[in-house]
Amino acid sequence: MMKFIRAHLTWKVFLSYLLVVLIGGVVLITAASLTVPAAFERHLVSMNEIMISGNVAGNNEQMVSELFSQYKTAVFEAMTYATLAALVGAVLVSFLISRQVVTPTLQMMSLSKRIAEGEYEERLLLPGGQQTDQIDELGRLALSFNQMADKLEKTETMRRELIGDVTHELRTPLTAVKGYLEGLTDGVLPADPETYQQIHSEIDRLQRLVNDLQELSRVEAGAFQLMFTPVSPASLIERIQNTLGRQFEEKNIQLEINIEPNLPDITVDKDRIIQVLTNLVGNALQFTPSGGKVTLLVRREPSDVLFSVIDSGIGISADQIPLIFNRFYRTDKSRTRASGGSGIGLTIAKALVKAHQGKIWAESKGEGKGSTFSFLIPLPE
Repeated sequence: MMKFIRAHLTWKVFLSYLLVVLIGGVVLITAASLTVPAAFERHLVSMNEIMISGNVAGNNEQMVSELFSQYKTAVFEAMTYATLAALVGAVLVSFLISRQVVTPTLQMMSLSKRIAEGEYEERLLLPGGQQTDQIDELGRLALSFNQMADKLEKTETMRRELIGDVTHELRTPLTAVKGYLEGLTDGVLPADPETYQQIHSEIDRLQRLVNDLQELSRVEAGAFQLMFTPVSPASLIERIQNTLGRQFEEKNIQLEINIEPNLPDITVDKDRIIQVLTNLVGNALQFTPSGGKVTLLVRREPSDVLFSVIDSGIGISADQIPLIFNRFYRTDKSRTRASGGSGIGLTIAKALVKAHQGKIWAESKGEGKGSTFSFLIPLPE
């Protein structure tokens, strides 16, 4: 596509120069056709006057020479005026054509400076009255510039939200710890193991949040190395079943395993994929009420292996599904971090699946109707 656009733009520039040359030639020919007869007639009259006066009478050779001289003078005079007219026409056309290129470029330079200064709401105007699929190369450049500005604005918004979210998440346990310590100092709270256990619990929340933030930073920055090895999908599910099986029994939630037989091995970082599965299955366990059911489904797609975690839990509304993988996003705003985790596990899972050249997504029929989290891992070529 880019090669086609580049070739199309090259031809367009070439044709614009050719247009300037053609317009100059047309003006030159037109001006010459208008000025040559008049100039020749004027010089012919001068020649007649000379002949009548007898200066060249009876001398044919001198008369022909004088006639040729007058003809050259007439043509030269006419071509001079025609060339000047063609030059003026070519300059005007070149100015109009270059203005179509230079003006948007200058606007883009000006807007890029303002965006660099933090004014992310600035946008370039697209050619008026044109559909997106009908604009020319400069219009596509303006559209790409606007898309870049949109992403920068969203990134800046997410950065501000991240700072606010982290501040809020840190403030909550710190406030709790401070309250416990003040209570101990004032003698309001007893200095017994239960009080110290509460303080330890809040500090543990802080440590988990810091560890999750550090992991998220490393994953999103790509500052980690994947150790790819051939792994059986069934062995991954078996590991999850052994790790979380007892928690499902304690909460009285049925864990069903559905693995397609004879699945080929996948080449992945085993620990990272287990981390993704643990996150998804852990969320399903957390948001599925007692007596519910969670299904682990693994099957082969044409060129991938599909992992799905299907639960009968609280579900997700349609407007929340696009936001579910955002940092610190919670579908239930009333939940605390003590019961709802750090809120960045799905963000980490998405980054890890993406690092495996895979795809992850969420589906739900609505609140109270359960949800399905799935991801694809490509099969080796």
